[in-house]
Amino acid sequence: MQDFSRFIRDVPDYPKSGVSFKDITPLLGNPTAFHRVIDEFALRYKLEAIDVVTGTEARGFIFGAALAYRLGVGFVPIRKRGKLPYHTHEATYDLEYGYDVVAIHQDAFPKHSRVLICDDVLATGGTLSASVELIEKLEGQIVGIAVLIELLELNGRERIPNYDIFSLIKY
Repeated sequence: MQDFSRFIRDVPDYPKSGVSFKDITPLLGNPTAFHRVIDEFALRYKLEAIDVVTGTEARGFIFGAALAYRLGVGFVPIRKRGKLPYHTHEATYDLEYGYDVVAIHQDAFPKHSRVLICDDVLATGGTLSASVELIEKLEGQIVGIAVLIELLELNGRERIPNYDIFSLIKY
């Protein structure tokens, strides 16, 4: 597997002092690196019977949609509250200073569909645990969780311990 970390830019003190933000835009701007990321995800899941890939707003859309295309399956967006136009289920997750809400269409996929969750970063696990909650509300079967970056010191895996998590870069 390729070392994709060389395409990630550290931005110190963003979005606040003391935080080192992992900027994925250099990777996205490099067609070879971006293609290889999608290829690595596809290789990992090619033998799984996947019906749909979900991506969480906003950067999860980038990887999730490309991966769904590569796997030949549908894509389902998980969006912030109020951004989807039809009937939704919602899940709340904690932020450092408050909470946020994500939503999925109630008819996003048929019951018992095999679902792969895709996102850019696993940090504290809040967004991904909310995504898991939404997929379970629709009675989807989660095949796995694919992320570009995992921030190990934040222990996000602990919030979603019962799922296979595949990360390409670990910090």
